[in-house]
Amino acid sequence: MNKDRPAARFHGRVEGTGQHCSHPGCDAAGEFRAPPLEGPGDGEGPPRFRWFCLDHIRAFNAGYNYFDGMTAEEIHRAQRPLAGWERETRAFARAGGGDHGPRWADFSDPLEAIGARFRRTVAPERPDGKPLSGEDRRNLETLGLGPEADRAALRKRYSELVRRYHPDRNGGDRSHETRLTKVIAAYQQLRKAPAFV
Repeated sequence: MNKDRPAARFHGRVEGTGQHCSHPGCDAAGEFRAPPLEGPGDGEGPPRFRWFCLDHIRAFNAGYNYFDGMTAEEIHRAQRPLAGWERETRAFARAGGGDHGPRWADFSDPLEAIGARFRRTVAPERPDGKPLSGEDRRNLETLGLGPEADRAALRKRYSELVRRYHPDRNGGDRSHETRLTKVIAAYQQLRKAPAFV
């Protein structure tokens, strides 16, 4: 193995970053990241790193001092065995809906993996106290019913929509077949749902 090109697994190499070494006058590829000069940042976005080539990251690491610029008291506090444990623990569920969303919104979330977590809404309660699943709610919306609908309202609305969209009832117009299929599927799921049994 070439000692000048260590494996990324053991040495933190990030190949193909498109970055150049941050050391003045060096044109090598920046494949190793180091903290920014201005510090870790304010938490408003992803951290901005400096990138160095292998030789300059070695020089940076050799001269790096975590305690640089700290007073003796600050160094003592940072070295205590329980440093950081005296902070109050973040509550997992706050009154009013849990965690707040990220402070920085300049990121791509095409699958809404992050955004969906912070879009909680309190579901309206049914008069009978039976819970509705997400699928139940979507299917009620398909049928144009609210969460308070009971089994009788469900049957009545289903009959109305079938009469409206079925080709035999509307002069052979087949343009509503897709809508009819959704209505039938929604009704079939809801009539077996625990909230309507």
